[in-house]
Amino acid sequence: MHRVLRENGLTLAVLGLFLISIVGQIVMGNLEYNADQQDHGQPTVGIAKYLTTGHFMEAVFENWESEFLQMGLYVVLTAFLYQKGSAESKSLDGDEAVEEDPRKAQNRADAPWPVRQGGLILKLYEHSLSFALLVLFVLSFFLHAAGGAREYSQEQMLHGGAAVSTLSYLGTSRFWFESFQNWQSEFLSIGVLVILSIFLRERGSPQSKPVAAPHSEAGES
Repeated sequence: MHRVLRENGLTLAVLGLFLISIVGQIVMGNLEYNADQQDHGQPTVGIAKYLTTGHFMEAVFENWESEFLQMGLYVVLTAFLYQKGSAESKSLDGDEAVEEDPRKAQNRADAPWPVRQGGLILKLYEHSLSFALLVLFVLSFFLHAAGGAREYSQEQMLHGGAAVSTLSYLGTSRFWFESFQNWQSEFLSIGVLVILSIFLRERGSPQSKPVAAPHSEAGES
């Protein structure tokens, strides 16, 4: 058990924090939703029912959408762009391990199956991380739109208006306001990390350069 915890500690810790956070959001979101329902003379709902509401779906997926967009673009941009001195950038001088042609390792027994297979499968595998993040972004984007349309429609009907479809909701300023307000914060946080990692350090973290490394040195080692 100790070995399992050591080898998977980062994943377990992050997933644990996620579960705590999502449960907190569900509980607090349900309370907020019911308070709004009571203000409009509507029936309150339990947690199970709340999970199917547009209020919950919109709140969750508009955040997931921005996170996957941030990570996907960051993976792609760091493959081509550089920042002198940043731990988040590849070195400006010389090739790095991440740039090596995987076809040179096709005969290695411990190479991933797509590498040993080669051809189109390897070509797809070379960009599988950014592709997976893009798919997750697209799914979250449309689930955000679907949940938002449901929540928006409920608000409209409470005030004598008409319900809207998911496609119609995509054309509203509210949807894009929700998206842009999350996107800008994600891109800002990346930019701040890229810049701060030039001058500041965190001993022991792979996201930081060695404490004694010069400010001009890029990369994490």
